[in-house]
Amino acid sequence: MKTTKLSLTLLLFLFATVVFAQKAVIKGIILDENSLPIAGANVLYNDTGTISDFNGFYLLEIPSNQDITITFSHVGHKKVQVTVNLSPNEDYELNPVINTTIEQISEVVISGRENKRVQGVTTISPEVIRKMVGANAGVENLLKSLPGVSGNDELSTQYAVRGGNYDENLVYVNDIEVYRPFLVRSGQQEGLSFVNSDLTSNVDFSAGGFQAKYGDKLSSVLDITYRRPVSFGATIDASLLGASASVEGVSKNGRLSGIMGIRYRDNSLFVNSKQTETNYRPKFADAQTYLTYKFSNKFELSFLGNISLNEYKYKPLTRQTNFGTITDPIALLVFYEGQEEDKYSTYFGALKSTWVVSDNYTAKFIGSLYQTTEQEHFDILAEYRLGEVNTEIGGEDLGEVEFTRGIGGQLTHARNDLDALILNLEHKGNLSIEENNFEYGIKYTREDIRDRVQEYEIIDSAGFSIRPPIFPPNNQPYQADTSPIVPYTDVRALNDTQIDRFSGYAQWSRKTNLGNSELWLNAGVRAHNWTVSGKNIESNTQTVFSPRGQVALKPDWDMDMLFRLSGGVYNQPPFYRELRDSSGTVRPNVKAQKSIHIVFGNDYSFKMWDRAFRLNSELYYKHLTDVNPYSLENVRIRYRANNNAVAYAYGLDLRLAGEFVPGTESWLSFGYLKTEENIDDRGYIFRPTDQRLKFGMLFQDYIKVIPSMKMYLNLTYNTGLPGGSPSYADPYKYQVRLPDYKRADIGMSYVIVDDTKLRDSGWLKPFKELTVGAEIYNIFDVQNSITNTFVRDVYTKVQYSIPNYLTPRVFNVRLTAKF
Repeated sequence: MKTTKLSLTLLLFLFATVVFAQKAVIKGIILDENSLPIAGANVLYNDTGTISDFNGFYLLEIPSNQDITITFSHVGHKKVQVTVNLSPNEDYELNPVINTTIEQISEVVISGRENKRVQGVTTISPEVIRKMVGANAGVENLLKSLPGVSGNDELSTQYAVRGGNYDENLVYVNDIEVYRPFLVRSGQQEGLSFVNSDLTSNVDFSAGGFQAKYGDKLSSVLDITYRRPVSFGATIDASLLGASASVEGVSKNGRLSGIMGIRYRDNSLFVNSKQTETNYRPKFADAQTYLTYKFSNKFELSFLGNISLNEYKYKPLTRQTNFGTITDPIALLVFYEGQEEDKYSTYFGALKSTWVVSDNYTAKFIGSLYQTTEQEHFDILAEYRLGEVNTEIGGEDLGEVEFTRGIGGQLTHARNDLDALILNLEHKGNLSIEENNFEYGIKYTREDIRDRVQEYEIIDSAGFSIRPPIFPPNNQPYQADTSPIVPYTDVRALNDTQIDRFSGYAQWSRKTNLGNSELWLNAGVRAHNWTVSGKNIESNTQTVFSPRGQVALKPDWDMDMLFRLSGGVYNQPPFYRELRDSSGTVRPNVKAQKSIHIVFGNDYSFKMWDRAFRLNSELYYKHLTDVNPYSLENVRIRYRANNNAVAYAYGLDLRLAGEFVPGTESWLSFGYLKTEENIDDRGYIFRPTDQRLKFGMLFQDYIKVIPSMKMYLNLTYNTGLPGGSPSYADPYKYQVRLPDYKRADIGMSYVIVDDTKLRDSGWLKPFKELTVGAEIYNIFDVQNSITNTFVRDVYTKVQYSIPNYLTPRVFNVRLTAKF
């Protein structure tokens, strides 16, 4: 009897446990209207609840089989209430979007997008990046439409900011610094940018005056955030230029999430349309992944991986370029032998752990390894004829060379190989005490670089070799020259270099009030110590400090206006390329380039046509010392590795952004820049990146009667850069500017499926988005050039500079699908 009673008691207890303990789980990511996660949001029902973590993720257990009203709230955002009734043990995903309250529009809120506004950071929508047309579509394509950002080679992902060069820009992906190739000399060799637009959720860009938490570069910061998936999804994008695909998903318990993308790029469409007839076989491909595992709501581990394999095989055959004037037209006709074979293999892996120690303190630990092997091998013989062109209208030989002024040959040879291994170990911390926010970081970097430079150029004209410009002139062919035959240019070096770096930063920020106005303050300092050593290198150690600060004021006015003042002392300790001079020799004593940078900015948000617009204005000035002069040829930079110059840069950037067409984002940009340098006290001359005027427009539109038919226009106008001179030339003797850069790309697309046109049946049902379109690059077929080829007429003693034109008008078709 006792046994029976005991059994019944246990059965009743187990039944009650099952019945009353049955619960359900609701989880997801809380987002704002810009699809950015909101940390610290309250998730409540009755008297219980939770808060979202640093990634906006929440998880809440609720009773099952009953109506439960859940409230999502956050300071400065509207409350959202949702009523759910879940089955026992149901795992339900809900990703609510809570919008900014009307009252918040006139406030400076130190979180999310408004926090970036007071820091002078431009935020670009990833969706605009993915849809906007461009010869090399991606993040960098859109950056070049911003004021102060220039790039005169549409096949290159490199960009210059406010008078700086391509090596002066920081790029981060999820707090992890990434790098660009070392040996690339032209845009058509580059292939793919590291940043995969299909994986991107947020893009922030600062053109100067940035905080101490960012690294030691002189010009800009590009801060990319890869997407954290909340459900399964896939995308495919295909065109005549290549294809890309991505897939993302999350585990059932929500702890593991991952996204992966692969890309393939083929520039043959552009290269085969240029003035040089070639056999061209490029292979640009990469694969990336970003994985995150949440051990708890306070600790997670993420992995960023990338493999990039680029092969560039180029065999030029013939070329004809017409130049000169209408009254004296000249043509260069070239016959080639030989080929170029370049390979760039990059492997990158990074682990990042994030630990929310308490509500006030978060710690991050980052380790990354970057390895690249690059080769640049070519032997190309160019035999040329320089002659007069037939101008007889209607004649059979119109445009053909009918009289030869001069003949010659040029042999270029290179066997350049580089192997670099870069290790980074870093710790970052973020501490909040009342209204004060403290951030700090320490970092160790080890750079191990093995480099072989072996290249030369031999120039022949009328049967004799032309000597380098450093040699005394001769009077060939009229007088015999008995001196030894030497290459016109010759660089040979074998380097084994190691660089150890210790860097760190500490900064403080605070939001406060000045009367009825709101004030935001930031102050910080960076320190950087580095040691250069290696085979046959005398070890050298240097240290620099970089104090920086920002002030933002939002007056208590009826209009939404914000004023910013930022700046400081910015240092750029030399990377390997800055240590290597034009002869290939590593100079360990090269100092960090220094810049005193001041930026005054204004943001004005207003209504026009009952739609939101924002006008951004920035005045800036840079005073640079210990400048390392360089020559720029296409995208290749060659430094003198000598801090023998001073320089300055100043300018004005304007950008008007808003809904010029309802429901779309467009902008107009204008930039004025002047930058000059003084080398060895010889006087000020234009720097290679003195892009005096810049105008850019990014415009989206659609047909009102057919809203699914959309148009994208990307227009750029830049005044000519100083340059086009030979790399060995004295810049004080070559201050002629290249022609202005003018380009317009346009795309038309038809949306078959999107959020407003989802299909419930048929073959279109699996698609979340399906778009087909056509694109025209360089719609006006403008002949832009960024470099010149120099040929000599031995009899007239004239040296001609023949422009090397960039890509002409090209047509493309494109298909985009999301699942």
